[in-house]
Amino acid sequence: MTDQSDTVDLGTRSGRLLVFGGPYSNLQALETIQKIADQLQIPPNNIICTGDIVGYCAQPEESVQLVKNWEIQAIQGNVEQNIIRGEDDCGCNFTEGGRCDLFSRTWFPYAVRTLSAESVAWLSTLPLQLSFRYAGKSVVVLHGAATGIADFVFASTPWPVKETTFAATEADVILAGHAGLPFANRHVSETGASRYWLNAGVIGMPANDGTPRVWYLLLDDTDGLFTYSFHAYTYDNLKAHQAMVAKHLPESYAQTLLTGIWDNCEILPDAEKAL
Repeated sequence: MTDQSDTVDLGTRSGRLLVFGGPYSNLQALETIQKIADQLQIPPNNIICTGDIVGYCAQPEESVQLVKNWEIQAIQGNVEQNIIRGEDDCGCNFTEGGRCDLFSRTWFPYAVRTLSAESVAWLSTLPLQLSFRYAGKSVVVLHGAATGIADFVFASTPWPVKETTFAATEADVILAGHAGLPFANRHVSETGASRYWLNAGVIGMPANDGTPRVWYLLLDDTDGLFTYSFHAYTYDNLKAHQAMVAKHLPESYAQTLLTGIWDNCEILPDAEKAL
């Protein structure tokens, strides 16, 4: 279980909140979500990143500096955690010897040698979890699950598995990352209480839906009610693709930025593969 001392309490939040995950070193996607937040007039204090600022794409240093200077709320993902620890892989829980594992042996060392000492030091200041009150609900932000920072949780993941995280955090709402796909899962208990597992998806890679779009999540507390909505956007994915090619990063991942189709589905449960 995650040590709760690694959680930063943000107190109470109000107004619209913008949540996004996994920039994955995709500077162009990050610059665009920043413009969207400005257009929506959402202040940095109400913007949350669910981790993995660093990842597959070509500009890890620039991406970390953008998030740092933006002064939004962010947590560590497994990639940040392993960079801070000096590990030699991304800690993504990929199948050993699988395509994701093999590709990570290219992009992860690239990210490590590209990041400045200043950026790594800043990443180490990020908490593993955030907590706050919103629309009368207790909200916890984490990367994978309470059982592990790199545990994959999807829409099809059985509710009893998700329940473990709710029990550990005592949250009404979980805002998670890591899985790469946007989804909402609401569960009503026998007492009538609603719990929500929300994953904004990631902005650094498409959602395996055949389009280059990426996703974010908006929370709204108008009239004291808890509501949420998912939104897709496009960005200069060609520029992001070209940057990956120029840095000799995995070509199939670079192609994904254009095609919207993942190189493989080895991390996905059968239900998500079928989509």
